Amino acid sequence: MRIPTILPHPHEFDEEAEGIPVPHGRRLELPGRGTTFVREVDGPPGAPTVVLLHGWIASGGINWYQTFRPLSRHYRVLAPDMRGHGRGIRSYRRFRLADVADDTAALLDVLGVEKAIFVGYSLGGPVAQLMWRQHRDRMAGLVLCATSHDFIPGMRARMVFTSTMAAVAGTSRVGQLASVLPNQVAKTMVPVRVKGRPDTLQRWAAQEMQRHDWRMVLEAGQAIGHYNASRWIGKVDVPTAVVVTTRDRAVTPAQQAKMAFAIPGASIHRCEDGHTACTNNTLTGPLLEALHAVSARAYPETHGLVAVPPA
Repeated sequence: MRIPTILPHPHEFDEEAEGIPVPHGRRLELPGRGTTFVREVDGPPGAPTVVLLHGWIASGGINWYQTFRPLSRHYRVLAPDMRGHGRGIRSYRRFRLADVADDTAALLDVLGVEKAIFVGYSLGGPVAQLMWRQHRDRMAGLVLCATSHDFIPGMRARMVFTSTMAAVAGTSRVGQLASVLPNQVAKTMVPVRVKGRPDTLQRWAAQEMQRHDWRMVLEAGQAIGHYNASRWIGKVDVPTAVVVTTRDRAVTPAQQAKMAFAIPGASIHRCEDGHTACTNNTLTGPLLEALHAVSARAYPETHGLVAVPPA
């Protein structure tokens, strides 16, 4: 059966800012874990479910606003905010990637989703990988974008990065960021306060980022520095695709390719952009190709789609 190519109904989207179609979101209580927030679009009847896991210092809305509509023509789309990010779970516990994977599994339980394809972007990559390791029975397929299985190569670089993140997280003050990170990075991470309804992309993104728990976000940065799945990434046994951002300076193309080569049978799809490809609309085509490649293997009896050219 071929999945029909249709657009979701207009009421499924909020025009929260001019030119930014963002799907409705809702808060959900995850039993024993806390309250989280997820944006969702139903997609065509019977479509596979895709869970979009956002990057560091982003939210489900910020990371995926360019791709919600194109993806929802073929898939049911869920985009949760990770703990500490946006309207994700708040906790006094230290941020752990493993906890985010468990949060995601709990979200599927609440929504009644048995299996899904997980798409991990940057920080979302390790979470998606841990979903396979901790909740293999919930995973139909895996798409990894602008990410790696080992973010900080080299012991010295790892120690510098994680020590910096630990020191800043310990202060629980966003203002400290400017003294330990390059100015350009700090400016993009610390939003300008806005009031009222956002009317531009910049204001909308700033308002999203104001929701962050910065102590948890900075601990997430430290968790990235410690993450290393080298011992088991080669055991991933679900249909997998890797979208390599070829101009990426945050996670180098070499790091991304090394991960792809380590996963048996993973297909590789090129995105000719850097680490912010998700906000530049250059990710949509390669991401759709990767998803179609994975879903054709994960759901051969119902898929019937072939890779489409970039949108």
